Amino acid sequence: MKILVPTKRVPSTDERVRIRPDGSGIEDASLAYMINPFDAIALEEALQIREQRGSNVEVTAIGIGNADFESELRTALAMGADRALRVDFDGCHDPWSVAQTLAAVVRREKPDLVLMGKQAVDDDANQAGQMLAGLLDWPQATFASKIEFVEPARLSVARETDRGLETILIRLPAVITTDLRLNEPRYASLPALMKAKKRPIETISCQDLGVSPEPKVRLVRLEQVTIDRTCERVADAAELVHKLRYEAKVI
Repeated sequence: MKILVPTKRVPSTDERVRIRPDGSGIEDASLAYMINPFDAIALEEALQIREQRGSNVEVTAIGIGNADFESELRTALAMGADRALRVDFDGCHDPWSVAQTLAAVVRREKPDLVLMGKQAVDDDANQAGQMLAGLLDWPQATFASKIEFVEPARLSVARETDRGLETILIRLPAVITTDLRLNEPRYASLPALMKAKKRPIETISCQDLGVSPEPKVRLVRLEQVTIDRTCERVADAAELVHKLRYEAKVI
C-alpha cells in the first residue's frame, strides 16, 4: 500500500507575521517556517496506518516549492516518512495550482491513498483536497476525525461537520483531508533529524510531470489588521443597522 502525504511550508504559528510596507507580501527574511499543522496530522495518521498494517505500507511526503522546502521535508523524514519528494516550483501556490500539480504527482506515483490537511494555516483556503479529488475523479472524505479500515480497500471515515459527526464509507483509491481531532503528531527527535539530513530528497520539475500550473488567484494587496477594538454607542437599532451596513469593516 502506498500513501502520499502532501505538505505545505507555512510560517511558524509561534511567529508574528508582518506585512511589507507596500503590501506585496509578508516580511519573510527572518521568519521561521514549519510543516502546516494539519498536514502534520495527516502524516501522523499515515505513519499510524503503517504501524498497524505492517511494513508493506510506504509513506511518501510531498512538498511543492523551492529548495527552502527541504528543511520541512527532512522533518517529515525524521518523523518517519519513507520517502520525500519535492516538486520544484516558484510560482503562486493557490489551491488550483497545488491541485493540478498534486494530480500529476498522483498519476506518476499511483498511490492507494492521499492523506492531506484540510487546510493550510496561512491562507485557510480549504480547497486543494477537494479540487484534487475532482481532478482525479476519486472518492473523497473531508474533515476526517477518525479513519478505520473495514476492508483492505474500504475505509470508514468520521467527518467533522457543523451538525456533528458524519460517518461515511469510501473505497480506495481516495483523498482524505484531516481535521484537528484525528491525532496528535509525534515530535521529530534530534537524532532522527540528524539522520534525516543525510537522506536523499527526490526533486522533480513541473515539466517532468507534464503540467504548467496556471494560478486562478492574484494577490492584489495584504493589509495588517489590528486586534484593537473601539466601542461606539448608538442611539437606537436603526442607527446600529445603518452603521453595520455602511460603516462596519470586516476583518
